[in-house]
Amino acid sequence: MNAVFMSINLTDIVGSVTNYFLTSSPLEIVITLIFTLGWLALVKLLIYVGLHFLEELREHRYTHNWEWVLLAIDVPALNVQTPKAVEQLFTHLAGAFESPNIAEKYYSGYKQRWFSFEIISIEGYIQFLVSTEVAFRDLVEAAVYAQYPEAAITEVEDYVAEAPNMYPNETHDIWAADFGLSEGDAFPIRTYRDFEHSIAKDTVLKDPMGTFLESFSRIGPGEQMWFQILVEPINNHWKEKVIEKVKDLIGEKKEHGKNVFDWLNDNPLTEEIRHGIGEMGAQFTGGEYVPAEASHEEKDEPNKLRYMTPGNVKIIETMEEKIAKIGFKTKIRTVYLARKEVFRPERGVQAVIGAMEQYSIPSANSILLSFTVKTSYWLKRQRTAWRKRLLMQAYKKRKIKPGGKPFILNIEELATVWHFPMSHVKTPLVQKAEGKRAEPPPGLPVEGIMAPMEEKKPAPKRFEFKTDAGDVGYGEVERFG
Repeated sequence: MNAVFMSINLTDIVGSVTNYFLTSSPLEIVITLIFTLGWLALVKLLIYVGLHFLEELREHRYTHNWEWVLLAIDVPALNVQTPKAVEQLFTHLAGAFESPNIAEKYYSGYKQRWFSFEIISIEGYIQFLVSTEVAFRDLVEAAVYAQYPEAAITEVEDYVAEAPNMYPNETHDIWAADFGLSEGDAFPIRTYRDFEHSIAKDTVLKDPMGTFLESFSRIGPGEQMWFQILVEPINNHWKEKVIEKVKDLIGEKKEHGKNVFDWLNDNPLTEEIRHGIGEMGAQFTGGEYVPAEASHEEKDEPNKLRYMTPGNVKIIETMEEKIAKIGFKTKIRTVYLARKEVFRPERGVQAVIGAMEQYSIPSANSILLSFTVKTSYWLKRQRTAWRKRLLMQAYKKRKIKPGGKPFILNIEELATVWHFPMSHVKTPLVQKAEGKRAEPPPGLPVEGIMAPMEEKKPAPKRFEFKTDAGDVGYGEVERFG
């Protein structure tokens, strides 16, 4: 009885709903759906926002006592080190990676420490900087000195402190943007090895930093140009996704779990029966029996790599080369700041965008703008102001999450984008190290060194004289010269 009653009610409900959709206008249907199901979307939004704030609260609790330090790094003017040295520097910093346990990750709000590699131009004066948490200052200095023994590292005040936070601003204006990859993490960008060319027997590096710094040198009075690469050590799980992408590109067959039919096909008895039936059929028709495995021997290849063009094969090789090296979660951000009376973004912005095009491989990957202050359509002015505030705060606090989506570059790609210019790069106003303070050699006597020694005077000269009364006397006079 209950089953019959439920069947009748269900039939009535379906009929009523169907009749409503057939007799109502599209506008009435949309309004009804919003009022009926809209609360589900609202609940989902509230849950998402709540979880986001909870995550931010836990991270703030975990990182609120971190102390950051900004280090200015000057290398000698005669720098012959290629970007390979900075590649080794990033390898050194990969030692900062920590694998948290479950309690640290989901309860304490664990956050992996990261680094900020920066290049700034203050009215045309260019400086290379590294911002790091105090706990890793020694690690950064050791990594730099290991590759550049003559470098000078100095702690400096943070240049972003005086920049306004709120926009629109009465005195200043900014243009800011985050960069991203056009084709995802799996595909490589152009690295410094691709900038090498041979002249006779010598290999010369056409340093891409020359083009980059030339754009920074054109910044004039009242203007500033900031460039920032945030790098966070990560594990090797990203390489598994690249491997899967490679397999998709070469058409490699995926292994599936075996079922009962696969067992029957692989059974020797089944194989003999199939061969017997095939031979009997060939005798009746007067043809020749060819085993199925022989006819498909050439078709059942593990992949289609040998049918690919040389260009595609080269891309596959570079993808495999990328995962052969350590990777970092990366965010690239740039800011142009100037007083309103001299605000000309085209002076530096277009040059930086063009400089980033150097690292593009049209058939593989490119570094392009992914999130800028520019907006369009509705509430354009308000949304532009909000983006300016967002990116300025993100730059000042060296945060990875805000703005564009972060991506993964390996140490060779990072060293290509950020490295110290070689000596043949003739960019003016780049701070260079004149010399490095050296420690005294071991075993050196320290007596008399701790305090400045007094100047040693020559011993006074003794002489004899006679008085008017005929008495003999003695005196001393200081030696001169």
